Amino acid sequence: MRKFLLCILLLVATTVLASRPKVGLVLGGGGAKGAAEVGVLKVIERAGIPIDYIAGTSIGSIVGGLYAAGYTATDLDSMFCRQQWLSLLTDRRSDMTYEPYREKDGVTYVFGFPVMGNLDEGHIGGFGMMRGERVEQLIDSMATLKGCRDFKMLRIPFRCVAADFRNAREVVIDDGRLSTAVRASMAIPGIFKPVNRNGAKLVDGGMLNNLPVDVVKDMGADIIIAIDLQQDDQPPRRSNFDFGMLEGMADILGFGGLLNWVATRPDYTKYKRNVRLATVYIRPPLPDMDASSFGNKNSARMIKVGESEAMKHWDELMKIKQQLELGE
Repeated sequence: MRKFLLCILLLVATTVLASRPKVGLVLGGGGAKGAAEVGVLKVIERAGIPIDYIAGTSIGSIVGGLYAAGYTATDLDSMFCRQQWLSLLTDRRSDMTYEPYREKDGVTYVFGFPVMGNLDEGHIGGFGMMRGERVEQLIDSMATLKGCRDFKMLRIPFRCVAADFRNAREVVIDDGRLSTAVRASMAIPGIFKPVNRNGAKLVDGGMLNNLPVDVVKDMGADIIIAIDLQQDDQPPRRSNFDFGMLEGMADILGFGGLLNWVATRPDYTKYKRNVRLATVYIRPPLPDMDASSFGNKNSARMIKVGESEAMKHWDELMKIKQQLELGE
């Protein structure tokens, strides 16, 4: 009899869990401003809202990937405030910081920064000086500690957005090694080397979908909490430059799609649509910060800004909590 009652209780609990609305978390791109997303996560945790799906772009893919692997907002706070981001993002060798020039293992270093040399498999030639290897290693080691090196091992379903450099085509990554996917999602054109995946050159997904609300909705989210790091919501100015004269050269060099993106900016239309799709839209005000504002003090400050802004949406979060408890 006792076993029978236990089975009934488990069945009821499973049914309630399955019937409640699913919550999706969207983490936008914005470089160093990603620290503000950690502050918002602190408030979401405080509100007791479970996250069922996560989608992120660029820095949002780092925060989202690690959160999906099992790291808490407090863990991510420590990561942002303790990391030496300049060295991390530029692959700088600390043992060569004071050496104007040095060659080692086929790589040329200037004051510790790798500027020329052989590329590992998966990281290919193209625009951009930095390979982002140290970021990839950090994500890989942190994910491995949680037993979540691969997408299929993640505790929360996660997708990250990258862009096909040649064709300006959005690529949503949901399989393979987490660290490589994150590395592709944050490969800012002209700064980081593209990542080779299935024959495509992948770069920062922010050029096509910097706030992937549609991605998390496609995953099955009924309720969507979006954290937007973009500060300027004005449409990009259209250039008067005649791009037609460069089309032939662009096709030869293999970046015709990118040139078309510069001329038309299709990402803006999707961005505005995604903002409207969000159930709770949170945009931390960071007018004096930009994508390069890394540093321990800046990170700590932005985390507080994110937390403060999220608290302004506390009533909205509580409504979601009630909706989840009622299983409507």
